[in-house]
Amino acid sequence: MQDKLIIKGAREHNLKNIDVEIPRDRLVVITGLSGSGKSSLAFDTIYAEGQRRYVESLSAYARQFLEQMDKPDVDSIEGLSPAISIEQKTTSKNPRSTVGTVTEIYDYLRLLFARIGHPYCYNCGKEITSQTVSQMVDKITAMPPGAKLSILAPIVRGRKGEYRKELSQMKKEGYVRARIDGQVRELSENIALDKNKKHTIEIIIDRLVIKEGIEKRLADSLEIALKLSEGIVVISPADAAGRPASGDILYSEKLACIECGISYPEMTPRMFSFNNPHGACPECDGLGAKMDIDPDLVVPNKELSIREGAVKPWSKRTQVFYYQMLEALADHFGFSLTAPWRKLPKKGQDVILYGSKGEEVRFWFMREGRKQFYSREFEGVVNNLARRHMETESAYIREEIEEYMGAHPCPVCKGDRLRKESLAIKVGGRNISEATRLSVRAARDFFTALPLTDKESFIAQKILKEINERLGFLVNVGLDYLTLDRRASTLSGGEAERIRLATQIGSSLMGVLYILDEPSIGLHQR
Repeated sequence: MQDKLIIKGAREHNLKNIDVEIPRDRLVVITGLSGSGKSSLAFDTIYAEGQRRYVESLSAYARQFLEQMDKPDVDSIEGLSPAISIEQKTTSKNPRSTVGTVTEIYDYLRLLFARIGHPYCYNCGKEITSQTVSQMVDKITAMPPGAKLSILAPIVRGRKGEYRKELSQMKKEGYVRARIDGQVRELSENIALDKNKKHTIEIIIDRLVIKEGIEKRLADSLEIALKLSEGIVVISPADAAGRPASGDILYSEKLACIECGISYPEMTPRMFSFNNPHGACPECDGLGAKMDIDPDLVVPNKELSIREGAVKPWSKRTQVFYYQMLEALADHFGFSLTAPWRKLPKKGQDVILYGSKGEEVRFWFMREGRKQFYSREFEGVVNNLARRHMETESAYIREEIEEYMGAHPCPVCKGDRLRKESLAIKVGGRNISEATRLSVRAARDFFTALPLTDKESFIAQKILKEINERLGFLVNVGLDYLTLDRRASTLSGGEAERIRLATQIGSSLMGVLYILDEPSIGLHQR
C-alpha cells in the first residue's frame, strides 16, 4: 500500500500550482497565515477529490441522493483514501437534539432500557410483574354483575400501512368484527386504510356479560386474544345499550401492576424516544418545555401606565375604539389608566392580562355622535395572543407573537420529555432521564459499575460496550463535564466540533482520511 499522499499541480483558489507529499497514517498539521491556502489544500482539493471519487464509485441511482462535488483544479492526487471532513460549524438548532442523540449514545440507552429495564408502577411505585390468564379472569369477574364488555386482540398498534392481508386472514379465520382506529367495522366490508397514516386494529374476540359461570368462556377468549396479539388483550366496557363506553382496560401477559390494575405494553426502544409519539410526553410532544405567553414580556416596564404603553402588544395601537374599550374596562373594574402598572390593583392587572373570566363588561362606542352600548366578556391580552398564535396561518404574525412567549418546563413531565410509563422503567435504580442528567464522566462510572444478573449481563454486554466506548471518546476530547441531556443548540463551536470528532472516532473505520478544520478550537492547553 502506498505510504504517501502525493499531490501535483494544485491550483484551487489561491494555490499556486503546488506539489506536496503528505505521509499516510500520521497526524499532519497544515499551518500558515490567513489566506495562505490551508483550507484550499485540505478541503477544496484533498477532501473534494476523495469525496468525488467515492461518490463516482457508486451506482447512478445512489449518486442522485448524494452531493456531487466538482473536480478540483489539480493535475493528480495519488494514494488517496475515502475522506471524511469535520468542519467548523455550529450544530443543529433542532430543539430535540441533545448530546446523547448527536453522539448516538441515547440510541444505545433506549435499547438497553428496552432489553433489561425493570418496570415499576408509576402509581404505587411497586415493581411490575407479568399477569397470568387466571389473574386476568379474577380482575374481570370482579366487575359489577350485568356489566357488558368486549374482549379485543390488538394485532396492529399505531403503525402505518393498509393491512389488507391481515384483515383478510382474520376474516378467513372466522372473526366477524374489528375495532379500527376506535370505530367498530364488519370484516365483511371493503375496508380501505390510508397507508401513510398510523392505524390501530383490534379484533373483537368475544362479547360478554359478567355473571356466574362465565369464567371458563372468559378464560378461553382471553387465551385466544393473547395468542393472536402476542401477549396483550384489551377489555372494552360497554354501556347498557351495548355501545362502547370510555375507559379501555389493557392487560398484558408480560407487564402489569396487580394492585393498581395498570398494565404496560411491551417494552421497545421507541417507548424511550422523545421523538416518537409512543414515548414522548403527550403534553409537550417530547420537547420538555412549553412555549407560553409570558406576562413579564407582555408588560416589560412596570413603571409605565396603560396610557403610556405598558402593555407592549397594544403600545402601537391608535384606534379610537381601542381607547374606548380601555376606558370601559377601567370604569367597570375600578382601576386607573394613568397610574404605573405596578401600582394597579391585582384585580386590574389580572383582567388586562387574563380577561374577565365569564363576567360581562359594558362596552361602548360612538356612532353619529351618540354612545352605543353592548355587553360581552373581555378576552385578555394573554389569552388573545395565545389564541391568535394557535389559529393564524401567517408566519409573520406567529413570529411577532412569539416575541412575547417564553419556554417553561412542561407541567406533566417536568422537563423529562417522556411519558410516565417510560420514566417508570429503571436500570440500576435510575430511569433513562435520570441517566442522561449525569455528566459524561459520571455516566461512564455508572454504566461501568452497573449491578446486573448473569442473564442481564449476557443481554447487555455488547450494548454497554458501545455506550462505554462512546462515553470514553467524549472524555478523551475533554467533554467529560457535559451532561447527555444538554441541548445541542446550547453547545459552543468548539464543543460541537469535538462531539463530531468523538462520534467519527467511535465509528472505528480503518484507512479513512479525516480532514479537520482547526480541531483544537475550544480545547484546554493540556
